Amino acid sequence: MSFTRQYLSETAAITGQLDADAIERVVSLLRDTRARGGRVFILGVGGSAANASHAVNDFRKIAGIEAYAPTDNVAELTARTNDEGWSTVFESWLKVSRLKSADSVIVFSVGGGDLARQISPNLVEALRYAKSVGAGIAGIVGRDGGFTAQIADACVIIPVVSPDRVTPHTEAFQAVVWHLIVSHPALKAEQTKWESMP
Repeated sequence: MSFTRQYLSETAAITGQLDADAIERVVSLLRDTRARGGRVFILGVGGSAANASHAVNDFRKIAGIEAYAPTDNVAELTARTNDEGWSTVFESWLKVSRLKSADSVIVFSVGGGDLARQISPNLVEALRYAKSVGAGIAGIVGRDGGFTAQIADACVIIPVVSPDRVTPHTEAFQAVVWHLIVSHPALKAEQTKWESMP
């Protein structure tokens, strides 16, 4: 089998194994966040940060939810990293944003954060802070979900079908899942452009 066919086969397998009930729980959490006038903060690093930026657009424009990604402000992100350290960069950002119990935090991550191995400690610290103020927590993560899966109110874990391609599949399926979420009838507030064309 060619690599391309193998990759596509893995993609199909992941689609078939996604936990639809977990996705519905994320939808419910976000519907409730919007209903109480809360905001959504989407956290991600690397490719997941790029996904967070795109998702912010969709949550705002399609689902009508006030949403932000701290990584969209590169000046503040790098200043905080330089002056305060990488591990607290998201926590500090959420504090200045006055994160409250009406809000929710969504994590996009391949591993979900792991303090013991010092992997994405910034996500772990941000989630601890979110929990301390009573904010909702959701995740779209890979592997075993890490700290995000342990602490989240609703979490979608992208199934591992190939240990050699955990990162590309997880980051690709973050996009599949968040596009499903903003298209869900419980959240979709605005028609998308091409679907509105005659």
